Amino acid sequence: MGFHAYSSPYDWSRIAGFKATAQAVPGGMVDLSAGSPVDPVPDSVREALASASDASNAHGYPVTVGTAELKKAMNDWFRDLRGVDLKSINAAVVPTVGSKEGVSLMASLLHLGEGDVVVQPRISYPTYEIGTQLAGATVLKVDDVADVESWVHVPGVRAVWVNSPCNPTGDIITADWLAGIVAAARSIGAVVLSDECYALMDWRASAASVESNEPAAGSQAFSLTAAPSALSPQVCEGSADGILALYSLSKQSNMAGYRTAVIAGDYRLVSEMAEYRKQIGQIIPGPVQAAMAAALRDVAQVRDQRIRYRRRLSRLVDALNAYGYQAAMPSGALYVWVKAKSGDCWTDMAALAELGIVPSPGEFYGAPAYLRFSSTATDESIDLVCRRLAA
Repeated sequence: MGFHAYSSPYDWSRIAGFKATAQAVPGGMVDLSAGSPVDPVPDSVREALASASDASNAHGYPVTVGTAELKKAMNDWFRDLRGVDLKSINAAVVPTVGSKEGVSLMASLLHLGEGDVVVQPRISYPTYEIGTQLAGATVLKVDDVADVESWVHVPGVRAVWVNSPCNPTGDIITADWLAGIVAAARSIGAVVLSDECYALMDWRASAASVESNEPAAGSQAFSLTAAPSALSPQVCEGSADGILALYSLSKQSNMAGYRTAVIAGDYRLVSEMAEYRKQIGQIIPGPVQAAMAAALRDVAQVRDQRIRYRRRLSRLVDALNAYGYQAAMPSGALYVWVKAKSGDCWTDMAALAELGIVPSPGEFYGAPAYLRFSSTATDESIDLVCRRLAA
């Protein structure tokens, strides 16, 4: 009963010493470890938050599934930016208090426990494993979730985590491979859990294409440059049955502190989760719901933020290559994932700290021979990193 024990190398206190060393460098530390946004919250979001600060769902209790305005904004966003008509595939959507609680509670909300197996990528966001452990279920790590033969015949598989674009590697799973994962999971009665939090951060197109992609009102502005969704018609074959997709506004709109995300998919599963969420108080505050609706509608701001991240990643890649890493522009997401020059993330962490630079150790994500450099830093900070790596 209750939460089970968990174990994880994902402990940010483990890099405190490296941060202290980096802070002592003239000019101070440049922290490229956590993917915490640094750019301004859009004006549209702040204005909506202020306007709703004394609305009825501010001094009264807000609705778990969201206001009518927010529900419309979520449905419109999936249609316009993801090419997914939720109603046509019998999907429901519910806002969550950030994506991390959606990930960490997922196995528990699906009633998984002893004897149940949850598949996940071997190199991945650590909270997938933690959430499975909290539920008392068993974690099965595979090199490539798209290699369905690595898990489809394993007894007890009840859920499969997919992350595309991937944190930390940036890899993107094509629609065809996603369709194969969905079909295999359905054949054994497992649920596909598709973490799509970086979906609009797709860099496979050229920089010029990303920067010239002017959104038009009512158009699918990013339909050609966004990573495929597990809920896309060509992937799910017209039905959300057995699929749950997660998305966060933290990165697209710099709203990590607002705690705004969504779970969309299988109508029965989402509706049941909404009822549990109501009972345990996992409800987005009323004024924040208004801010979230504004962010989902502000496509122009999303485009501007995409351009910022594309430029920062490109500069980071060039600087890391000049320093001796074998870096490449990621297919998606916000991180440059490189093999440690020494072959050990902690040895490289120490050397970089002497330069005032702190990335994330790959051990956090299941790959101790790698490092993750985040582009969630100001332009000035990225410039400083580039100068230090070139010195």
